[in-house]
Amino acid sequence: MLAIGSTSNLHTSMYFFIDTLSSVDICFTSFTVPKMLLNIQTQSQAIPYMVCLTQIYFLILFLELDNILLAMMAYDRFVAICHPLHYATTISPQHCITSVPEALIVTNFYPLIHTVLMSTLSFCTSVRIHHIFCELYEFLKLSCSDIHFIELVVYTMRSFLFVIPFVCISASCMQNFSAILRLWSSQDKLKAFSTCSPQPAVVSLFYRTLFGVSLLPSSSYTAKDSVAMVLYAVVPPMFNPFIYSQRNKDMKGA
Repeated sequence: MLAIGSTSNLHTSMYFFIDTLSSVDICFTSFTVPKMLLNIQTQSQAIPYMVCLTQIYFLILFLELDNILLAMMAYDRFVAICHPLHYATTISPQHCITSVPEALIVTNFYPLIHTVLMSTLSFCTSVRIHHIFCELYEFLKLSCSDIHFIELVVYTMRSFLFVIPFVCISASCMQNFSAILRLWSSQDKLKAFSTCSPQPAVVSLFYRTLFGVSLLPSSSYTAKDSVAMVLYAVVPPMFNPFIYSQRNKDMKGA
C-alpha cells in the first residue's frame, strides 16, 4: 500500500484494486488473528456473545469484499488484454473510485441478513465453538432452535454470491489466455502472461478453501475444515502481496 501510494506511475486502475485488496486483507485478518493470538497467550477462550456476532458480521463482509474485488480485477485485466483500445474509457478513474463504495454497500446486505438471523437463535447446551473464531456453521451447530430455514438462506446466498463471481473470473482468465496465445511476438506474449498470471494464482488460493468449507452443510463440518479455515484466514492475505509483486517490475521498482 505504501509502495503504490508513494509511486506516481502506479496510480492506475490495476494498482488501485491491488491497494484496495490489501486494505481488505488487513481488515479481514484484524478480526481473526489478534483474538486467536490473545487466546493462546492468556489461555482464555471466552468471547462475549455480541462480540461473536460482530465477528461473524465483519468476517462475512470482508470475505465477500475479497470475492467482489477479485471479480473487478479480473474484469480490469480482461478489458486491458482483450479490448485495449476501450480500456481508458471503460476502466476510468471515476469507475474505480465509485466501484469500491458501491461494492461495500452491496456486500453489507449479505452479512447483515446472516447476523440478524443468527441473533434470533437460542442456545440450550454447551456453547463451545470448535474454531479459532466465530465461524457461521459452528455457530449454527450449537443452537437448539430450528435452523433449517437459516441454513437454506445461508447456503443459497453463499452459493449465489460466491459461484457467480468465480464463474466470471474463470471466464475472464480463459479469454485472457486465449487472446495472449493469438499474439505473434514472443516478447508480447511473455509480457502479457506476466501481467495476468498473478490473477489465477490468487483466485486459486482464495477459492480452494472457500468452496471446500463455506459451501458445506453444517452437519458435515469437521475439525479438518477448521484447519482449512485457519489456513484460509492467514495464508491468502499474507501471500497476495507477494503473488502480485514477484513478477511485476513496476512493483519491484517501487
